[in-house]
Amino acid sequence: MGAEIIKIENPDGGDDTRKGAGPRAGGPTGESHFFMTYNRGKKSVALDFTKPDGQKIVHRLFEKADVVIQNFRPGVLKRYGLDYPSVQEKYPRLIYLSISAYGQTGPLSDRPGYDPVLQGESGMMSVNGEADGEGLRHAIAIVDTMTGIHAVAAINAALYARDAAGRGTGKGQHIDLALYDTALACLGNMGSYYLIGGDQPRRAGNSHFASSPNGSFDTANGKIYMAVANQKLFVDTCKAMGHPEWATDPRFATIADRVANKALLTRMMEDVLKTDTKENWTQKFRHLPAGPIRTMKEALDEPEVKRRGMLKTYRHARVGDVPLIGSNYRFSDTPVDDTRPPPSLGEHTESVLKELAGLGDAEVAALREKKVIG
Repeated sequence: MGAEIIKIENPDGGDDTRKGAGPRAGGPTGESHFFMTYNRGKKSVALDFTKPDGQKIVHRLFEKADVVIQNFRPGVLKRYGLDYPSVQEKYPRLIYLSISAYGQTGPLSDRPGYDPVLQGESGMMSVNGEADGEGLRHAIAIVDTMTGIHAVAAINAALYARDAAGRGTGKGQHIDLALYDTALACLGNMGSYYLIGGDQPRRAGNSHFASSPNGSFDTANGKIYMAVANQKLFVDTCKAMGHPEWATDPRFATIADRVANKALLTRMMEDVLKTDTKENWTQKFRHLPAGPIRTMKEALDEPEVKRRGMLKTYRHARVGDVPLIGSNYRFSDTPVDDTRPPPSLGEHTESVLKELAGLGDAEVAALREKKVIG
């Protein structure tokens, strides 16, 4: 969105996700696909802030920064004088975001937190999975992802509170963002279902416990997903399938009737759907909320993905061309710049220290000699 992001990494190996398992850009010695996904456009500064000289550099960067983001366990940065209470008065305009597992205070604040554990603890896992099976985690790190998105929202709100013309406070503030809280917020209407009704929402696999037809259906060559959530959509679906009489059948007349007779309705629908392909049904259902369930290859090879500009190729300084999914933001006046590749470890150390921290050649060389920077 136009921000200059400086990522401070340990000179000894950098971000742990650089060495993550799975495919690596540039082969076995390259960067992990995980690191590549989440670090586009950032500048990498290899800096050991556990050393006093490193802390001085961090303070120079704080002087220029609008926002600081840190995700150490509560108390870690206090050892180095880099926590919010230690820097608040010196940098009053600084917006300081702390991301942790369970928040900055309280009896759980010292615990580490990983996405699937938080999915389990928050109740999220209990509503995901087949009706007669155990609760399942979401395959994507959904709590981590949503915390990142909420972080951007919170930062922008704090920037607006500080800088809004005629109304801004002119001051920064601390933002305490916990993965646990985010997971609870993500429960959405499922959480309200329990709070208001008192009952545990039932797992329903790929269907919906309170709506039908709403789920995956077999066709001649694979599955499609249909989300027919109201009466008008059901009437239109019946017409599109060549069976308008289903809409007035007493067994399917209302949503409650369709849920009660879900197995029968699914069987009748699949008898029709199996007569044609998922691609052809998608065209017939163009006016309805329905679409093919695709593999990763099918999804990313789809022409619409390229038409939307969602596939990018980045020229990484060390490993060459890397294909990644691009930004989903479409601004009319301030287009995003998602052309910058993920950084090599320490790629921008010297330029950032000279241009932002104001160091000269001799000072940079001395820091490198002391192994404060990499």
